[in-house]
Amino acid sequence: MPEVELFSWNPRWPVWPGRGKRFVPIRRPVNNFGDLLGPMIAERLRRLAGLPDEASKASRLLSVGSILHLAEDGDVIWGSGVNGKISPDSHGFSFLDVRAVRGPLTRAFLQSRGISVPQVFGDPALLLPHVAPELRSAACHKRHGVTIVPNLEDLRRHGSLRLHPNVLNPRSGLRRCLYRIVRSELVVGSSLHAIIVAEAFSIPARVVTSEVENPFKYSDYYAGTGRPSYSPAPTISEAVRAGGEPLPILSVQPLLDAFPVDLWK
Repeated sequence: MPEVELFSWNPRWPVWPGRGKRFVPIRRPVNNFGDLLGPMIAERLRRLAGLPDEASKASRLLSVGSILHLAEDGDVIWGSGVNGKISPDSHGFSFLDVRAVRGPLTRAFLQSRGISVPQVFGDPALLLPHVAPELRSAACHKRHGVTIVPNLEDLRRHGSLRLHPNVLNPRSGLRRCLYRIVRSELVVGSSLHAIIVAEAFSIPARVVTSEVENPFKYSDYYAGTGRPSYSPAPTISEAVRAGGEPLPILSVQPLLDAFPVDLWK
């Protein structure tokens, strides 16, 4: 039976980092919450649309995340973006079936390679209020003033952040991360998907400048949501003082309409 593979980037890291990995060669999935969102959202949309499990043909769907360098010829792209840290030469595809991309910077990159890209922007995580009514309900009951969500690599570099009472580890489980974010009054940090999830529920959010991430993905997201510029804060404390960026200027309906229902029909 043909299936649609809902692609998700989820590598396995050594349980014991550094030299210890030679003696304890056990690896576990990273389970970074942002990288798990795509399959969850796509599966919920499939069910809401009443589509069958069986696909019209075998295919692969890439959605949430800066994962276009992992795309292969013929993949369907719905809301994915370019990772600015990855060399253009590492993008080995020559043709893709693009339905939407995260923002205009990703669109320009793909067009420069001769790939047709519709002018439909937005990260699919913006559709969480549509597919997850339980999160809409939770967002009405705030429990946290400020939640700080560092990017995975920033957290690895500054392990002491884990001790901060307001820091949410992006590896602490998809459900826990989502509920903590939507129950917060302000979200700051270098995790782009923490920012996107917060803004999907109209929660003020601000990026804290990452020491390791390329700014491309942040600029791409903000431009794709009607904001040609954004003002990242250099520190957590300055982000809290500044409060959230202006909220997205974007209708999510075109992104929702671009969901590739034909893969299952």
